[in-house]
Amino acid sequence: MALRTRFESSDDIGVFAKLTNSYCLVAIGASANFYAMFEQELAEHMPVISCSIADTRVIGRMCVGNRKGLLVPSTTSDQELQHLRNSLPDPVKVERIEERLSALGNCIACNDYVALIHSELDKETEQIVRVCLSSIKH
Repeated sequence: MALRTRFESSDDIGVFAKLTNSYCLVAIGASANFYAMFEQELAEHMPVISCSIADTRVIGRMCVGNRKGLLVPSTTSDQELQHLRNSLPDPVKVERIEERLSALGNCIACNDYVALIHSELDKETEQIVRVCLSSIKH
């Protein structure tokens, strides 16, 4: 299935939403139509969570995740982090990363099996990606 939608006057919906196989994040303050599109199609399968990350609405650029985990930049507030942890399914690990390249959605591409990362990400970030987005236990 494929549906068309817009975020306000932008067609770049991946900037304002993050969709995985177990949850969907939608930018807080999104128009009712944008949020309703996700809610209507996904609510019976997964939580659709309205949120901000690092006090922005460009959540698709700021975070990266899969059914196992969600990584957010260090600029994510404690309140935003707690909201995500309270709203996501219990098995989803949420980690805040201290990284110079903070637009994680632009620097990391992943699914449930592999993550491809920007060549300039810190080794510590690489290890956090391995642990949080996989089945590896701490």
